[in-house]
Amino acid sequence: MTLTDSEIEFITNLLGREMNSLEEGMLDVMFSEHCSYKSSKPFLKRFPTEGENIILGPGDDAGLVSVTDKYALAVGMESHNHPSAVEPYGGAGTGIGGILRDIISMGAKPIALLDPLRFGPLEDQKSKYIFENVVKGISDYGNRVGVPTVAGEIEFDESFRTNPLVNVMCVGLVEKDKIVYGKAPNVGDVFFLMGGTTGRDGINGVTFASEELTSDSETEDRPAVQVGDPFTKKRVMEASYEILDKIHVSGVKDLGGGGLTCCISELAGACENGAIVDLNAIPLRETGMTPYEIMLSESQERMVFVINPKDVDLATKICDKHELPSAVIGEVTEGNNMIVKDFEKNQELCNLPTIVLSDPPSISRPIREPVCDGELVEVEDVDFAEALLKLLSSPNIASKVWAYRQYDYEVQLRTAVKPGDDAAVLKIDDDVGVALTVDSNPIHTKLSPFDGGAGSVAEGIRNIVSVGAKPYAIVDCLNFGNPENPEILWQFKECIEGMSQVSEKFNAPIISGNVSFYNENEGAKINPTPAVGLIGVENLENIRTLEFKNESDKIIIIGNTYDELNGSEYHRTLFDLEQGTAPKVRIDDEFNAAKNILDLLEEDEDKNITAIHDCSAGGIAIALSEMAIKSNLGAEINTSEIPIDSDMKFNNLLFAESHGRYIMTVKADAVDDILSKIDVPAACIGEVKGDDLKFDDVSIPVADLTDAYTGVIESYMK
Repeated sequence: MTLTDSEIEFITNLLGREMNSLEEGMLDVMFSEHCSYKSSKPFLKRFPTEGENIILGPGDDAGLVSVTDKYALAVGMESHNHPSAVEPYGGAGTGIGGILRDIISMGAKPIALLDPLRFGPLEDQKSKYIFENVVKGISDYGNRVGVPTVAGEIEFDESFRTNPLVNVMCVGLVEKDKIVYGKAPNVGDVFFLMGGTTGRDGINGVTFASEELTSDSETEDRPAVQVGDPFTKKRVMEASYEILDKIHVSGVKDLGGGGLTCCISELAGACENGAIVDLNAIPLRETGMTPYEIMLSESQERMVFVINPKDVDLATKICDKHELPSAVIGEVTEGNNMIVKDFEKNQELCNLPTIVLSDPPSISRPIREPVCDGELVEVEDVDFAEALLKLLSSPNIASKVWAYRQYDYEVQLRTAVKPGDDAAVLKIDDDVGVALTVDSNPIHTKLSPFDGGAGSVAEGIRNIVSVGAKPYAIVDCLNFGNPENPEILWQFKECIEGMSQVSEKFNAPIISGNVSFYNENEGAKINPTPAVGLIGVENLENIRTLEFKNESDKIIIIGNTYDELNGSEYHRTLFDLEQGTAPKVRIDDEFNAAKNILDLLEEDEDKNITAIHDCSAGGIAIALSEMAIKSNLGAEINTSEIPIDSDMKFNNLLFAESHGRYIMTVKADAVDDILSKIDVPAACIGEVKGDDLKFDDVSIPVADLTDAYTGVIESYMK
């Protein structure tokens, strides 16, 4: 049990009596960090959550953003870190299952999955095993239910050796007049449970996710990992859509973390109503299950619909047609208590205020800025060509095709820009697309939490803008260590402030998300990882991709480069360094650069702009290399033309990870006109030309860049 002494005292005083064992278990899961957000709620209030395109912000299973007059997107992001550390295939698969149900719960049909992932070094056999099976778990589950995995990111770092991060974002499409919410507004409506049966898997999964891993977790906590079933999920999806189409549904919610306890209490609590649950009516997978096991089970593929009693027969027929168990397990009541009864024995097993379950009080924890000490290490000069090839061969930079070729990213026939570009683009209507990406920079966040959080949002925005879309909304999954450590909570607070300021500047509210604390294993902490998902909307005519298109196209860079090498891939890969302060996010400059790009695309009827790519990990050198590799075209770059803030070394100039920068190629006869329209630092720095990528007098064949960039992960996974 994770209830603290003070929480037990609070509950006892509120009830005026002692809890019984079932009530204690139910309150334990609902007071867990995973369900209650008790440490993070005070800080999450800082997020901007409303805007002109926002239909629903945080609080339900997913956020809702308007994308056309007819359609909205339901968007959510979740973590399945601890389960994936213990059982990577099942943990990743049930993570996919959970986020799919969140989207279905809003009445939406899932159209895309994205997966930001973190693992230990591939030289470590355990990390390699976890990586392989997480990717397979995502692939098998997503492919079997017919939802494309269209984008993601993968990072390997020592800090994730014992605590991998498996985050999943899902996007669903829903007609605005068919949106449903997670609530139970009408007294007398019934709770209709359908889908998989209830078993003993996943019990105390949320409390497992709300404490640190240990060296014994792999054996001791395995029962807390749910068992996914994508084939049942497919039937659940089809039956859910039919119920939503044929029956007036007052509310719907999936059974994820906290099981029936969480689902029923949150449905009723959303409307300040009560609920009664008939324990005997719940379809069980195993015999002899106790009330505790039934109410806390996190068995997968289950949904609860709130419907009028007159619609039960039709809902049952629909479930029977799809060969799914179903049952009425209770009803919405007056008052504000959740009651669980054994009707066969006429025994009341639980009677708790709904609000205490659905909205436990916050905790005010101490917060402290860490004391920074230690001298900065002076790095030696390294041959530029050698450094570039080593960076391209780093698993963090190299091609991720080994992972995404396992995903069916074209199912549903919407994917207009596929994995491997700055963002994926999916068609919504004939002329409207949505751009989707996920981004984070854990090293930057560790060194400078404010700029790390701000930079994660800024990089996501640059990726959306690079494919021609306007940022509309943000979701997140905030992965941090133990919040009982005041320095961890300071990281968290600063990160949120940075994210909020960039979100506000771009009028892209944060509409849904997840907090994953306790990502530690016996003192080994992860680098703080604010995984950020961006949703953009665009005219499909404005799509641009990153590869060079034509010989003789001119290369323009937008944005200043600063002498900001600390926290870079260059430092990590070549010198194994994490030191100093991360690159600073200059929010006004970031906004102005993005606005210039979008304005240029709106005016570019002749398609004079041929490619766009943002500068992020690895800096200018890596961005240009990726453009060359993907097109098999070379370029000649004059580095003296690059806009800079101050003089700097050659390697610093080309590997610095300053924010707010884009590389664009344009037709030669349009370069002067386009430059004249840009009102931020910008310059023509070269030309697409030949078979080599040439920086001043340093020339590297594109074939050598390609050899360094491809096959890296494959070589580890043989």
